Amino acid sequence: MPCRIKQTNKKTGITYVYESVSYWDKTKKQPRNKKICVGKLDAITGDFIPSKRLNPEQAVVRDPMVTASAEIVGPSLVLDAFSERLELERLLKSCFPQEYRQIQAMAYYLASRGGSLSSCEAWCKSHTHSSECLTSQRISEILRSISIDKKQTFFSKWANKVLENDYLCYDITSISSYSKLNEYIKYGYNRDKDNLPQLNLAILFGQKGRLPVYFERTPGNITDVNTLHNILKTLKALEARTFNYVMDKGFYSKKNVDELLSSRDKFILSVPLNNKWVQHVIDDIYEVIHGPEGYQKIDDEILYAHSRLYPWGKNNRRCYLHLYYNAQARANAVDRFTEELVGYKEELESGKVINAHQEAYDTFFVLKTTPKRGTRVSYNTKAVKQYINRYAGFQALLTNSVKNPTESLRIYRDKDVVDKCFDDLKNQLDMKRLRMHCSATVDGRLFVQFIALIYMSAVRKEMRKSDLIKQYTVRELLQEMETLTKVKYSGKYGHLLTEITKPQRKILQGLGISLPNKT
Repeated sequence: MPCRIKQTNKKTGITYVYESVSYWDKTKKQPRNKKICVGKLDAITGDFIPSKRLNPEQAVVRDPMVTASAEIVGPSLVLDAFSERLELERLLKSCFPQEYRQIQAMAYYLASRGGSLSSCEAWCKSHTHSSECLTSQRISEILRSISIDKKQTFFSKWANKVLENDYLCYDITSISSYSKLNEYIKYGYNRDKDNLPQLNLAILFGQKGRLPVYFERTPGNITDVNTLHNILKTLKALEARTFNYVMDKGFYSKKNVDELLSSRDKFILSVPLNNKWVQHVIDDIYEVIHGPEGYQKIDDEILYAHSRLYPWGKNNRRCYLHLYYNAQARANAVDRFTEELVGYKEELESGKVINAHQEAYDTFFVLKTTPKRGTRVSYNTKAVKQYINRYAGFQALLTNSVKNPTESLRIYRDKDVVDKCFDDLKNQLDMKRLRMHCSATVDGRLFVQFIALIYMSAVRKEMRKSDLIKQYTVRELLQEMETLTKVKYSGKYGHLLTEITKPQRKILQGLGISLPNKT
């Protein structure tokens, strides 16, 4: 270990600082000392002044008066870059001028680490993106301060920024909760099969941009088909542009189609095959589905496709009905139909009927009521067999925007981006169970989750372009950046970055982020 020596030049009066290093002289076969000048002392203050020959790292190490602190900057380096690209920080600041930094810090924590927000305080102490110590009490205050008016202002600006000629995938998931004090927590159809009450979360997701656009929470006992009206009404109130909706059959009803057409929005909507008008069209083409004409190759799959103009309603609004038949998928279609029947039967037996399923109840079930046994539910075997033999393997899409059946099916199938969105929310962002009780706090938490979801979706989109998605999940990528640290020094030395590893360099280059300067 080098020994430090001070020597004063008698002529100039300057005190120089040397490091004496011992080494073994192989020629003379004895230990020797070598002195290296590393700096001098200030004549007035006595402070150490490093030699100009030393680089900043060497100077810091040799200054005995320097104190240092370290903070992790890797995840924020990535997320800050996406925040700038999306102009997300600017939008948050315009809508939440007092709380935007804290909201962003919580979203960064959820995206990079996940888990309960109660652990956010410890994360903020060690990471660079934090303007204050976010204690549990402070987090609750911020979540409650996220008002409906501020959120709707944000949604309006965000939707008009990210949506342009995009298709909006609309779907709903259920989030279980232990709370008994939140008016939105109700028992309903739980998609995770939990025996818990829930709230429902409806999300609009851009198919091309692959970014979440809007969310709305609804009571847990509200069915999918009844949520569309409020979404359409809300988006019109936000003065958002006309949208292209892509929805599964859970949202089909005559009323919803009428409203979509009245609002002049475009849509592609899957239609349940138990609707008589769809069955009539299938009956018309049934005899020709096994011939070669009409078959098309769609995404490496051979399908029979049939399209026809279908004027809708009293005003004969222009729509197209696209029918598809896949013989190989017929067995899976039978299994899905059987599963649906079991669900319908449970609804009838429990008395928790759903209006949208009424036609299925009337077609496939027989109800008998006796004074002793009450109401008994049994299958209409003839109707079930007729449906399976005649309609299993078909799929129906109704649209007022896409005339080509191949393009329409591809657009509809690409809506699986919203499934990944739900997976992120529940598994990556700790939303499988809600433990908060106050509805205002829950609403604030959902909004912070939504901001974190934007970051994760944007990062994943870029990861696909550079094939980083083959090596990492979004969470794994951000964790790989955890070792990149900024060391802050007192005085004139500023800060230094630790050495960037080869994987970190590859990540930054793959995401198109400039490599940071070390000082």
